[in-house]
Amino acid sequence: MPRKTIPRIDAVEAGEHPFTLRIRWTHGGESVVDVSGMIASFRVFAPLRSDPDRFAAVKVGEYGTHVAWSDDIDMAASTLWRLAQEQSGATMTADAFRHWRERKAYTLDTAAQALGLSRRMVAYYDRGEKPIPRTVALAVKALELGL
Repeated sequence: MPRKTIPRIDAVEAGEHPFTLRIRWTHGGESVVDVSGMIASFRVFAPLRSDPDRFAAVKVGEYGTHVAWSDDIDMAASTLWRLAQEQSGATMTADAFRHWRERKAYTLDTAAQALGLSRRMVAYYDRGEKPIPRTVALAVKALELGL
């Protein structure tokens, strides 16, 4: 089995837009990651929601394995890497999703039913209005292979 490389972070700073992070990865790449969904969803991030200065005080954690705002508030590099991949379309582009749907002759409704999603989410993915999560891209691949 190939050895999995854990993403590491060299530098981080708050991005131009609210709840975005500009990350420079150890391997040399750079990403702007929107973490607004994480910030809005989890109670641990509540102190960051109403304090932009506190969010801007983000720093790289020990060994580059996470970013931190305090000892109690952090986010793993692997989570940020996954979000960066999804948001950049690296997991699956809207065009690839739409072509899959057309090859299978799926309407938005039948694609939603096959994937266990709402029709609205499938329409967002189809138009490129929302990044396609890795789990959805994997489900599309499985359906393509007939698994």
